[in-house]
Amino acid sequence: MGLFNNLFSGAEEKIKWNHIKSMDDLDAIHEKSKETTQVIFKHSTRCSISSMALNRVEREFDLDESHVDMNFLDLIQFRSISNEIADKYNVFHESPQMIVIKNGEVCHHASHNGIDIKLVRNWINE
Repeated sequence: MGLFNNLFSGAEEKIKWNHIKSMDDLDAIHEKSKETTQVIFKHSTRCSISSMALNRVEREFDLDESHVDMNFLDLIQFRSISNEIADKYNVFHESPQMIVIKNGEVCHHASHNGIDIKLVRNWINE
């Protein structure tokens, strides 16, 4: 199946995703944001729009991963973490959603068709 997916999407190995699975992971992202720009992509595995947004991010990804960490949240499986992100960063929950965190603060967020990985470049320290 992997070969089949790679033939049609070409994006499977392009991003090294850090999967968020605990509140400790979220705390670590917050701390790391003081050194390296953090991106959280909140994905609903039950939503075709979310799948299209994820595919677009992976297809258009051209950032230097030494300057940005890409974090992935399956919000169906980890809804409590998604709620904590909304509370902690005062960002209304949406799905799909991309949140950029720098120095412990949200500097950019977008949802649905507004998600554009190229906009992250504006927030990266290179």
